[in-house]
Amino acid sequence: MEGSEALPRVTRRREMNTVSARSLLMTLLGEYVLPRERPPWTSTLVEALGTEGVEEKAARQALARTSAEGWIASERVGRRVRWTLTPEGRHLLTEGADRIFTFGRTPNTPPWDGRWLMLLVTVPETRRDLRHRLRTRLTWAGFGTPDPGIWINPNPAREQEAREVLQDLDLAHGAMSFTAAHGTIGSQQAMVTRAWNLSTLEADYEAFITTFSTTTPTTDAQAMRTQTRLVHEWRRFPFLDPRLPQELLPTDWTGTKAVEIFHARHAEWHPAAQRGWDALDGG
Repeated sequence: MEGSEALPRVTRRREMNTVSARSLLMTLLGEYVLPRERPPWTSTLVEALGTEGVEEKAARQALARTSAEGWIASERVGRRVRWTLTPEGRHLLTEGADRIFTFGRTPNTPPWDGRWLMLLVTVPETRRDLRHRLRTRLTWAGFGTPDPGIWINPNPAREQEAREVLQDLDLAHGAMSFTAAHGTIGSQQAMVTRAWNLSTLEADYEAFITTFSTTTPTTDAQAMRTQTRLVHEWRRFPFLDPRLPQELLPTDWTGTKAVEIFHARHAEWHPAAQRGWDALDGG
């Protein structure tokens, strides 16, 4: 809202802790550090995280963990410390930025040919950790599960990605894959509804649209904070949205409008947000 210093908030926002502080740190690194040659100071990153409600201790823990994982490296300059992206970190963030900014933009996509990739893979009930890892990996790859042991995806080209997941989890030897079209028995739309929770995803999109379509930052500092939240919230959707063909989505799918809102707001706020970061970092 114009003239307001209140930051945008979306529904079901997770309570800020060390894990989410680290995720937010990666957003800051990708949005403001990756495009620049100048490494940020510890104080800059701690203060930027602080504007999102992250306590200093949690912010420093996030820096330490991200460094331990090899994404950033510290450099002491006198009594101060600044942080440089490692080659691995730069590669990770570049890939992440590509995923974020290309998600939902598929011009000239050919019509769906109606073919499905189906995986049959079972994990014993006693191996709950492995079941969870399989579900997480396949869900992130866009697969849905209409019934236990059955995973489907409307893009047969993702078979190689599925094979890599199964090999990583040592499940490939007992799994099977098929490419097929839905038959005349049962409803294809009912199968989609059982395989993916599109109503929850649509509610998330609606919350995103409501929040960021009505927010108007009025200062560089507020633009930086609002842009950070915009990108941070948008980062979730490439993993939550299975990117189904238009034919399988509900009428007036809110994801389409959310894509438009994200790119329009990011372009609109970008210059002021970058100035806000430079001011915070003493540039």
